[in-house]
Amino acid sequence: MRVGKYILSEKKKPFLIAEISANHSGSLSRAKEHILAAKEFGADAVKIQTYTADTMTIKSSSPDFFISHGKWKGQTLYELYKKAETPFEWHKELFDFSKKNGVTLFSTPFDETAVDLLEKLKTPAYKIASFELTDLPLISYVSKTKKPIFMSTGMANKKEINESLQIIKKNGCKEILLFHCISEYPTLLPDTNLNMIKSLKKMYKNVLVGLSDHTIGNTAAIVATTLGVSAIEKHFTIDKKIKSEDSSFSIEPNELKELSSIISQVHKSLKDSKWERSSGEKKNKAFRRSIYYTKDLKKGTKLSQDNIRRIRPGFGMNPKEYPKLLGKELTSDVKSGERVKTNHFKKKNLHNKH
Repeated sequence: MRVGKYILSEKKKPFLIAEISANHSGSLSRAKEHILAAKEFGADAVKIQTYTADTMTIKSSSPDFFISHGKWKGQTLYELYKKAETPFEWHKELFDFSKKNGVTLFSTPFDETAVDLLEKLKTPAYKIASFELTDLPLISYVSKTKKPIFMSTGMANKKEINESLQIIKKNGCKEILLFHCISEYPTLLPDTNLNMIKSLKKMYKNVLVGLSDHTIGNTAAIVATTLGVSAIEKHFTIDKKIKSEDSSFSIEPNELKELSSIISQVHKSLKDSKWERSSGEKKNKAFRRSIYYTKDLKKGTKLSQDNIRRIRPGFGMNPKEYPKLLGKELTSDVKSGERVKTNHFKKKNLHNKH
């Protein structure tokens, strides 16, 4: 799966996506600050969301349109999305700015007009939000572009995921990544159900699997790396003191930098399962035990527990030979601290059973 200059695969370090979402807080210049900071502190790509309040919903205060629970309780859908939207008019400037600064930028469209806009701007990929996974007409429209699709599976059952994948593949889109996602904001760590990553990998052999993470902190993303995810998406803000609809469950620059570093190190530690030892371990074999003389001995002396021992370091004879050595007769003089060697004995003498 290729997104811009990056190639995603199970064998590579997870592709790290910084989701700006509403964290620009209505400021175009702040959106640009987020893009630059995300690049500086380790993100491989930046994602925005392409909608307006009018493309997302309608202006209504009837009970159906009123948010009655969760983080955004107490406002209408229109009010929420009006505060959180990234205006269509900003998009060209943001894409041009990202290109100029070497940043891979893509977006989540929420209706067909958003897809049309993003196609004009040559977005390298699309994200399907978990809430839109059941909007098959939208998914069909996106998949006809044949560009890579990241799709969140929050709230979805197997049938819903299967239906969406069938539509995507039917329209000729072959580059797909499914995000394991818990659509709670924020998500508590005990509720992340990270073993779902293994389930998705087992059920869907021909797609990549990632984590769209709404927890506070980096623990879930690090654990997901050990489970073999190909991408990680985290909400990102330059400063939590700048309040937005998403700031409370977003990571700040130093957290992003730490996450980028740790997932890289963790990925390097997850080598193939073949039996292999590090170069450092090989050097440390010197601290194993081996057999040494503990006294100056003359030719003809018989070896005993009093004059040879199994001790560190490990440059001498293997400790497993110790029982065979007891009672053997030296063919030359040796010094205390000298390694026990086979040429100190007649070969037939050494290999006789004790």
